[in-house]
Parts: sequence; structure tokens; C-alpha cells
Amino acid sequence: MLYNQLQDAGLNENEAKIYLAVLELGETNVSRIAIKSGIKRTTVYLSLDNLKLKGLISMIKKGHKTLFFAEDPRNLERLMEEKTQRIAKLVPQLLTFTNLIDRKPEIRYFEGTEGLKEVLKDALNYPNRELCMMYSETYISDFDEKFFSDYYVPERIKRKILARSILPDNELMRKHAATNPQSLRQTKLISSELFNIKIEIMIYGSSKIGIISFEEKFALIIESPKIYESLKSIFETMWVLAK
Repeated sequence: MLYNQLQDAGLNENEAKIYLAVLELGETNVSRIAIKSGIKRTTVYLSLDNLKLKGLISMIKKGHKTLFFAEDPRNLERLMEEKTQRIAKLVPQLLTFTNLIDRKPEIRYFEGTEGLKEVLKDALNYPNRELCMMYSETYISDFDEKFFSDYYVPERIKRKILARSILPDNELMRKHAATNPQSLRQTKLISSELFNIKIEIMIYGSSKIGIISFEEKFALIIESPKIYESLKSIFETMWVLAK
């Protein structure tokens, strides 16, 4: 519903319902707003005050009547921009606290198709960085290949994430490796007799490893600088030796 989308834009449930009611009613009073929105008058007053502070509702006096009307909905864009700017200023301060914590490796567990997609999407949170991967054809046989072709790869390219992939050398993977430079991907092959991989391993960010079993429908994200550095070293060794 529309009021759910307004909540995504920063309004609470009551504010969203009341703002929509005032948009539809035009200049109106509290009684009509309460009836239209289905919210008690006392709550309507509080929400109207909040909406006035956000620049979404204005008030006028006509004789002895107090009327309310909705401001331009494009003010919501300004609210979102201000919210984004506040968060951007806050994040560096919050990160200073994380540096003070002696952190153990963090492991997150995911299940099902949507869970696997969440792990894959996590690697997209690091634009203009490199993503190192090792995987086999199981992403085709046991997963949603269209997710990669229609969403994942275009989004990776859009975010300028360079992918380096090491794949088992078989007919299907050789076809997969034949990509153009615009794909921002480099691929190398290792004999499938030696490299009999059945999962996907992603090495990304500066401390993250994603491990996905498409057939078993579960995945892990491990956040650990030591494990990251070790697996990255293994990957680079294999990269040099692969053809």
C-alpha cells in the first residue's frame, strides 16, 4: 500500500495515513482527518505537529477555524536527502567505536534461495573494489541463473566491481569464461580433475568470505581479516598457476 511506501520514506504509520488523508481532502479540519485516516483526534494532533516540522503539512486560520493542507509531495525527496546526509555524517563516528572492539571472526548463516541471494548481494556493497571467486557449474544446475544474468552481473558492472574467477576446466565453464571486456571479469581455468569444486567461494571487501552451497541451499559469510588474507593468498597462488 502507498502508506507503506511513505513509511519507507521516513514517516511512521500514523503520519503516513494522515498525510495521505490530507492530500485527498485538501484544506480540511482535524475531525475530517480523523475520520478519513481512522486515527483518534488526539493522535492526529500529535502527528500533524510532526508533519508540520517535516514540511509536509501547513496550517491556516479561516475565521474561527483551523484548517490543514498538504505541502508539495516533492518535499519527501528533501527529507530523504537530509536523512541520507545525516547518516553519512554519523557512520564515520560509529566506525571509530568498532575499531576499539577486539573482534572475533563473525559468522552469519543463511538458508534457502533468498538467503543465498543475500550472500551474493553482500559482495555488491563494495563498489570500485575487486571480487575474487572460485565456483563451478552448480550455480546453473542448482540455482537461478537468471538472477546472475538479469540482476547480479549488470549490478556488479554498474558498481565497477572487477571480478576474477577461477573455474574448473570443462566444456560448460570454458563457454562461461568466454566473456567480453565490458563484463569487468577475468577468468582462468584449472583442470577439473584437480579442481573438483562444488561450492562457490567469494573473497571480497577487505575481510569477508562468502561460502555458498547451491545444491544444499545454505551459505555463510565469514568476516575475519586473518581468514580473508589466507584465502586471498591461496587464490593468488592458484591464479598464477592457472591457465
